[in-house]
Amino acid sequence: MKFQHRSVVLRPLPGVDPILQLNKRRNLELAIARIDQIVIRPGETFSFWKLVGRPTRRKGYLKGLVLRHGVIAEGIGGGLCQLGNLLFWIAAHSPLMITERWRHGYDVFPDLNRSVPFGAGATLAYNYIDLQITNTTPYCFSLRLWLDPTCLNGALYCDFDYQSTYSVEERSHAIKQQIWGGYSRHNQIYRVEHDQRGVISEQMLVENHALMMYEPLLPSS
Repeated sequence: MKFQHRSVVLRPLPGVDPILQLNKRRNLELAIARIDQIVIRPGETFSFWKLVGRPTRRKGYLKGLVLRHGVIAEGIGGGLCQLGNLLFWIAAHSPLMITERWRHGYDVFPDLNRSVPFGAGATLAYNYIDLQITNTTPYCFSLRLWLDPTCLNGALYCDFDYQSTYSVEERSHAIKQQIWGGYSRHNQIYRVEHDQRGVISEQMLVENHALMMYEPLLPSS
């Protein structure tokens, strides 16, 4: 195994119906069944929507939490962005190339218990906002995805024991007050490749710019 990550599925969110969180778990179960154990061979591109397809009631998907223009709403298949976030974070810790990735233009929730940097994920919307990952290496990679009682889990495997390791860093983080009174948030997400001698390459994966839907806690002057 080259990298593994997990994220909590049921998070209490103020003003959000808990049933939407429970429905999200069911939606995640249906989606990961289409992706678990997929192999990305050299030259192939992983496409989330090509594998999962349209999330519909007929397929068993339920209403879950979605974000529309910074507003929390309900939608069939809601909650799949958590899977997009997990897959992005796993790919970022590998030599795989992230060839399509989108991010919400809004920062909706504060950083309480956030385990990864702001913006280190991927939003999804069928079928035009996709997550695509291309294997430009000569190796085969496989994905394992599963749910336990509390978390969504993912692991990446490779058929070759390459020696590089990868870390992800947030850089140039800034919160800016805008002339109209609100705040915006900005950062860059870098992948850093290491070998036994140290850092051998750095790549900026994404640059994030988002309107904040809450007022940040400002330090007293």
